[in-house]
Amino acid sequence: MHKLMIGAMIAAAGHIAIARAADDLPPLDPRVVNFGCEVYQQYCASCHGAKAEGTPNWQKRDERGELPAPPHNAEGHTWRHSDAMLYDMISKGLRDPFNKTTRLTMPAFADVLSPEQIRAVITYLKTLWTPEQRQFQAEESRSQSPMKP
Repeated sequence: MHKLMIGAMIAAAGHIAIARAADDLPPLDPRVVNFGCEVYQQYCASCHGAKAEGTPNWQKRDERGELPAPPHNAEGHTWRHSDAMLYDMISKGLRDPFNKTTRLTMPAFADVLSPEQIRAVITYLKTLWTPEQRQFQAEESRSQSPMKP
């Protein structure tokens, strides 16, 4: 009985810590989120899905030996990357190191999107993650250099 009470207290403390962590997250400006959603729909949804669900079977290599576009929602891994890394991926493109080809598997958008548009897309993506994922991503971003331009 005593162990059960201690276990319940530890579990409750964990939930409180998660709630506090979520409360510590900076609020996302709804205007930036909406703008980012518009940019995402125009430039990203064709590969990553209208609801950021990614390509079907995104974890299986295609006929070229490449991993298809992953989801950007809570099911994917985008939330594991800092703002600066996401900015670079969108701006410079990406050749996934696990792919067997040498070409960029995600095109560079630096000549297409402004820095403001790129930052807005990243802000929009944050609305697709759980509070715990947002907290992890915020900590990654704090430990890295800030987003460029």
